[in-house]
Amino acid sequence: MKKLILIFTFLIVGLVQSNAQMLKFGIKAGANFASLDGDGVQGLDTYTSFHFGALVELKVFENFSLQPELLYSSQGAKVSEENVKDINFNYITVPTLAKFYLISDKLSIEAGPQFSFLINESVPDQFESESFDFAAVGGLGLNITDHFFAQARYVLSLTEASKEAEVKNRVIQVALGYRF
Repeated sequence: MKKLILIFTFLIVGLVQSNAQMLKFGIKAGANFASLDGDGVQGLDTYTSFHFGALVELKVFENFSLQPELLYSSQGAKVSEENVKDINFNYITVPTLAKFYLISDKLSIEAGPQFSFLINESVPDQFESESFDFAAVGGLGLNITDHFFAQARYVLSLTEASKEAEVKNRVIQVALGYRF
């Protein structure tokens, strides 16, 4: 009976250890350098803001992982005209990325879709925003240690940000994070 309990204990510990290596949770935060791009867009500059949230990395193969994230992201554009407020969109974003490790567990290329849901906005009166944004994401990730990581990515919106104007979100993101 003692041998059976000992074998069962080693099996449980082994399964927990192998799953811990395949599934990692994390948090991250960073800067957004956002703009709006489109036909007739003039007088708009880069809007510096932030993003933060949580992620899960699921290792599928030795050099391939899936990484869904749930982030709060502030985006928009800085308006250079006087007496006109900046354009600011606050989204809950869900990037779902495929990670290909170029250097095993160190340097990765990340790419995938991003689904964004507008939660509030601060825009000029004549600007009516869309409530959903679909984008393509691409970038690099670097695991600095087993727990700390850095990321840089480009978010290219594929849908319009406004109901009146043909403008799309463009965002460069840099982030630091901690994986448990």
